[in-house]
Amino acid sequence: MSTRASGRVAYINARLLDPASGLDGTGFLLTDGETIAEVGTGLFQGAHSADTLVIDCQGACLAPGLVDMRVQLREPGEEHKETLRSAGESAVAGGVTSMVCLPNTHPVIDDVATVEFVARRARKSGLAKVYPYAAATKQLAGQELAEIGMLAEAGALGFTDGTKAIKNAQVMRRALAYAATFGVMIIQHPEEPSLAENGAMNEGELSARLGLAGIPTAAEAIMLERDMRLVAITGGRYHAAHLSTAEGIEVVRRAKERGLPVTCDTAPPYFALNELAVSEYRTFSKLSPPLRSEADRQAIVAAIKDGVIDAIASDHAPQDQDSKRLPFAQAEPGGVGLETLLAVTLELYHNRHLSLIKAVELITWAPARLLGLPAGQLKTGAAADLVLFDPDRAWRVDPEKFRSKSKNSPFDGRPLQGRVLRTVVDGRTVFATDA
Repeated sequence: MSTRASGRVAYINARLLDPASGLDGTGFLLTDGETIAEVGTGLFQGAHSADTLVIDCQGACLAPGLVDMRVQLREPGEEHKETLRSAGESAVAGGVTSMVCLPNTHPVIDDVATVEFVARRARKSGLAKVYPYAAATKQLAGQELAEIGMLAEAGALGFTDGTKAIKNAQVMRRALAYAATFGVMIIQHPEEPSLAENGAMNEGELSARLGLAGIPTAAEAIMLERDMRLVAITGGRYHAAHLSTAEGIEVVRRAKERGLPVTCDTAPPYFALNELAVSEYRTFSKLSPPLRSEADRQAIVAAIKDGVIDAIASDHAPQDQDSKRLPFAQAEPGGVGLETLLAVTLELYHNRHLSLIKAVELITWAPARLLGLPAGQLKTGAAADLVLFDPDRAWRVDPEKFRSKSKNSPFDGRPLQGRVLRTVVDGRTVFATDA
């Protein structure tokens, strides 16, 4: 659904959550066309105005729309798994109003034309806003750097080889040096490839019992240790994606303590699930990096609490049934996550690890700030990208009801708390629940 961004809309009786300013209080927000015209606590004084549509939020939380900094869109090239349209519908159902897509499409996003194609198609859908990362190396081959300067100018928010690590140290050094020149970020999938090769799950007692080749936690830490030395040499901005291990967290922690320009994120599976989720050879829980031990999961929660982890991303990786309904070792890794990002993140609030506004920050203002996006804030003049949600409403994950083309959720059947009631992009309501 979509209503035009014409005239003024007043959201009243809302619990306003704006992590950027620290605002957490009952009040109102007024949009005028595509932008926020006014936001404040207390009663809305303009309700009598005939041209203002008034929406009573009835105490629900009104926050900036979610900013998801790691999404695989599959278009162009694998439209049977996901399209820009289906990803957009899935995103707004999950309260996501801005998403950043990985370059591992067909063709790869490694030239200006493909960057512009993605942006143009996303605008046409009129759903969540889409911003591309570009490939750090041509064709994601890890050998020759892409045209970082030109691609940054064309709108690429950062540079990454997506689901592959940049394994050649000299190539990574050059990428970081260019990143420093152009003020952009290199995003790394931190996994030493030779240690991860043919691995299907976390290495340990469970992998031995299941007879599956494992990926050691050291694969994450070794790649991060190497990269931290290259950051120190070059001064380039570096972002470690989807951290999954206690060892990896410690490497990033030390780098931050040294003042290196290093940031990181994690994804909901790594703080809400552990390796036991694959016990029945459940391929929907086969992810990259793999789900780790309970001790690692607890270390990720602790790193979110103490601020070592800067943001949370969905790591949305849609796969079709043919890719998942295979023997575990052969199945493709990845899980869809757009429609569960908010609710699983809210588990950190419900389990008393974080305040509500801090949990919201990790999926709104924090990623927007990292990427330099004009998003994630409730302030006058900002784009009217909003999510209205009930943090306590209970539901159970049923992937068959997802708007994504793919249904491969590691949270299948999980009871959650936190339901999106309405999503607004540029002042237009693009999603609203019936109830």
